Amino acid sequence: MIPFKRANILIPKNVDMTKWSVVACDQYTSEPEYWKEVEEIVGDAPSTLRITLPEIFLEDADVDDKIAKINTTMKEYLDQDLFTELPNTMLYIERKQSDGRVREGLIGMIDLEDYSYEQGSSSLIRATEKTVIERIPPRLKVRDNAYLELPHIMILIDDDKKEIIENLKNEVTENDKVYDFDLMKKGGHITGYKLSDKSIDNVLNHLEALSNKENFEQKYNVHDKGVLLFAMGDGNHSLATAKTKYENLKKTMSEEEYLNHPARYALVELVNLHSDALEFEAIHRVIFDTDVNDLIDSLYKYYDINENGEGQEFELVTESMDKKLYISNPKSNIVVGSIQMFLDEYLKNNKGKIDYIHGDDTTRTMGKEKGNVGILFKPMLKSELYKTVILDGALPRKTFSMGHSYDKRYYLEARKIK
Repeated sequence: MIPFKRANILIPKNVDMTKWSVVACDQYTSEPEYWKEVEEIVGDAPSTLRITLPEIFLEDADVDDKIAKINTTMKEYLDQDLFTELPNTMLYIERKQSDGRVREGLIGMIDLEDYSYEQGSSSLIRATEKTVIERIPPRLKVRDNAYLELPHIMILIDDDKKEIIENLKNEVTENDKVYDFDLMKKGGHITGYKLSDKSIDNVLNHLEALSNKENFEQKYNVHDKGVLLFAMGDGNHSLATAKTKYENLKKTMSEEEYLNHPARYALVELVNLHSDALEFEAIHRVIFDTDVNDLIDSLYKYYDINENGEGQEFELVTESMDKKLYISNPKSNIVVGSIQMFLDEYLKNNKGKIDYIHGDDTTRTMGKEKGNVGILFKPMLKSELYKTVILDGALPRKTFSMGHSYDKRYYLEARKIK
């Protein structure tokens, strides 16, 4: 059985959809002014801003109060009959990005029984980057008593023939449209269509073919590695949190109860790795409030660093320098992994706080501030992703991002998980 299913999808009705839909919570984590502007745009209107928790607030002293308020607001929205439920279905979506390109997607739910974020997993649904277990508990607090889930999870399929999602544009009409509006803050435009039973059956048949073991092994020239059907794109820790919540529930229920519980599933968007609108962006590092000279000296002791173009390339930016450097004796197959190994070691015993930043200009600006260090990388090739995960397992955390922050998935659809 393919672990991608029809879902009971909730769409808000009679609301300002532009105010309703806000960007994924793991964006703009060092830019409080962004979230202040979103707050001003939303005002008192119903909004996913009220039922999700931007990660910039995760370490606030009143975070427990914020979470309690989120759960209360979810209940209020349900009691107010704010949603229309589209039962047992899937949605085809077209996201016109701010650059004009259209990213096509498919909304449904995945079966968490077929997902694992463990290193070395051979499950049908796998993490593409290392899951930081310590990041799950604070997110679990948000999900634990939540009535709804609102996904910013994007999962990839490797459909180089573009037969599964891209064909759906020819199978929907104006009558199938369930939303069509502009997203705030450079988010572009989004349109969603309810799929017919025939279209859903076609999708599932194509996914079945992708999951065929013989076809899979021939495609990637591998043997006995387990079929990787769905690879995580965005929202890795959100899906890991959903899995943890489900595994915790299983301890309190009979098998029949937990296998039929709504928390067994998670609402996601499927996107084709080969979408022309999907670009892999590098995720850079900024170390704030650190001893800049000591960090750089330690880096040069940890690795053989040169400026001659020999080895893995990265860019180092501080208040007084901006140069390309190279590691000639790396400890990982990719430069992000090598640098992350050093930073993990260094920050255990030294002053500094790391953040993961999208965007070259933002990283350089932050890196040039007194007491900060910025480290920039080139993006990985998306053609490398599946083969690397199949052979090596999950990549180092925060290795790549799919597009700019404003092109990320915005919260929009919901599903009951209680």
